[in-house]
Order: sequence, then C-alpha cells, then structure tokens
Amino acid sequence: MDRLKNKVAIVTGAGAGMGRETSILFAKEGCAVAVFEVNEQNGMQTVNDIIANGGVAKFWKVDVSNEENVRQAVDEVAATFGKIDILINNAGITGVDKKTHELTVAEWDQVFNVDVKGVFYCTKYVVPYMLKNQKGSIVNLSSIYGTLGAHELTPYHAAKGAVFAMTRQDAISYAKNNIRVNSIHPGTIMTPLVKELGSRMEGGLPAYEKLMSEKHPIGHAGEPIDVAYGCLYLASDEAKFVTGAQLYIDGGYSAM
Repeated sequence: MDRLKNKVAIVTGAGAGMGRETSILFAKEGCAVAVFEVNEQNGMQTVNDIIANGGVAKFWKVDVSNEENVRQAVDEVAATFGKIDILINNAGITGVDKKTHELTVAEWDQVFNVDVKGVFYCTKYVVPYMLKNQKGSIVNLSSIYGTLGAHELTPYHAAKGAVFAMTRQDAISYAKNNIRVNSIHPGTIMTPLVKELGSRMEGGLPAYEKLMSEKHPIGHAGEPIDVAYGCLYLASDEAKFVTGAQLYIDGGYSAM
C-alpha cells in the first residue's frame, strides 16, 4: 500500500477511464494526486472518491492544450504540495476517422493540440520542479497505434507516434538528472469513451467487444486498471533503472 508513499503526482485526463483508475490507485499507494481534468464534474468525482477512501487529492480544471492554463496549474500544484515527483500524461482524444487526403487542417490540429502539445506543455512546466529534486518519473500514454499502422484514425496514429518519439528523446535528455521518461502503449481498453464509440457500430457494444477480443491474442480487451498498474510500476522507485522504455499493455496485439 506504500509503493508511492510521500510522492506527489499530476495525472492529466483524470476524470474517467485510465486517468481515473490511475489516480485512485496512486492514492491508495500513498501518493498525493493532482487531478487535471477539463470536465469539472468528472474531475471532482475522482477527487471525492479518493478522499472518501482516505486518500489525498485536489482538482484543477485544466485544458492541456492551453499553455498558460497548464503553466499556472503546475505552479499551483507545486505550491500546494511542495514538490512534483510524478507526471502521468494521459489526457488525449482520438479525433476523426479519416485518411490523410480527407483531413482538414482543423481536424489535424484538434488532435495534435491535445495529444502532442498537451504532453509538451505538461512536461515543459513540470520538469523544472523535478530538476530541483534531481529526481522524477514521467509516463506518457502513447498507444499501439503510435508504433503500428491500422485502417483507421490517421491523425491519432501520427500524434501517438509523436508522443512515442518525444518519450525517447526526453528520456535521454534528462537521464543524468535522474528523471525517467517512459511510454505506455495500450491496446483496446474498455474506457467509457471506447464503450461509447463501440456502441455505435452495427450490433452495438457486444459486437464491438467480440471484434476487439478476437484481435488481441489474449482473447479479450483490456480494462483501465490494467493500464493503471503499468503506470504505478513506472512511476514507482521499483522502476529506478527503467527509462526510455515502451510498455505494451495490449494483450499481445503488438507481438503479432
């Protein structure tokens, strides 16, 4: 229960799905959690659930695509908790499902503003606090689509590929400062967003789950808690010799 005892973490997109489960798990392991979420109702729900179970958490309404919003919130987290040990760059969107020649600039920018600039802004303003302590862990949520091709979601693939590349570069840049930077590459995870998208296909959510289960060698899709445990390992001191790594939590999808 103390794998993150006395640590302070920022988790972006912490109001639902993987971000919510990660925040709750971190708090159970002794971490004070700064909940960054653009949806105030969802963010406060995460905070309230953590506090109700004896944990420590505080909500910040943050749009990760807004640099000034991120800068101010990060500074407030450091002032509130005294330090920042962990950054989980989880916030992201999938965007439209179009091929490159069909995309508008606005549709492309919408995804990159959140999925890539969001990681950039949060890392940019958190790292100085980690440099003060000469220690820290950053976990970037990429995707199997950041390293593999597929027949859908072109801008999402490109954005998650950028996150993958940023992770490796930052891992090298900050290694001598004992700031570790790693990426997680989930397969299909049954988050509320994925369930909503799946419910739109012919046959509804059951048909979608069946389709996705067949694509993963392990025989089923993942759950948000599966990714949360990966974040916990990479954020903890158990991973003190791990940086620049890619953790695939995908039921064997990328092994095919």
